[in-house]
This record gives sequence, C-alpha cells and structure tokens, in this order.
Amino acid sequence: MGNQMTEMLKGTLEGIVLAILADRPAYGYEITARLRDEGFSDLVEGTVYALLVRIEQRGFVDVQKVASEKGPPRKVYSLNAVGRDQLAEFWRTWGFLAERIEQLHGTDNDERQN
Repeated sequence: MGNQMTEMLKGTLEGIVLAILADRPAYGYEITARLRDEGFSDLVEGTVYALLVRIEQRGFVDVQKVASEKGPPRKVYSLNAVGRDQLAEFWRTWGFLAERIEQLHGTDNDERQN
C-alpha cells in the first residue's frame, strides 16, 4: 500500500471494522482475514488488534471469551448499541466526505477538459 492509502486507511479503519462487526460477531483473526479478503492485503494484524482494544475501551463492542481448540480462549467482539450509533455516524460522515470529494474530482475533470 502506498503512503497515501495507509494514511487514509488509518482514518477509516475503525468504521470499516465496525461495519464488519455489524454483520456478525468475530474475533481478531477473522476480522483481519475479512479485511484481507476485501483487498486490504497489506494490513498488519497488530493494527487490527490495537484497534480492537481501542473500540473495546470506547465501549463500542461487547466482548465474550470463547474456548478455542488451539490455545487460549478467543475474544469474540460484537457490536453493541453504542457501536451501532458510532457506525451510523461513520456512514453519515463518509457520505458527506465522499460527496464533497466527488464534487471536487468532477470540478477537476471539468477544468482539464476546457
């Protein structure tokens, strides 16, 4: 990933992870695998785990420890009401920004054609 992509991802990763958890509860590795499946192949697991700690501390998720066949229990994260509110705010903000960026991009294209 280029530096610009990395910086943009830092600002949106929380919302992306909340959106994944809105589908269904998941543990850290599942979330990382889903992100990679969605094209975020350069994402480091440690980034996701640090984010999960932050969203847990901020009260956006509920955490349940589930026994694992391979090692210690897994922490399964599920989106709670506070997290759903945060996700709704993310989508509102994303929509606003995306609309403005598209307008700027369209203006830029118009100017190049003239």
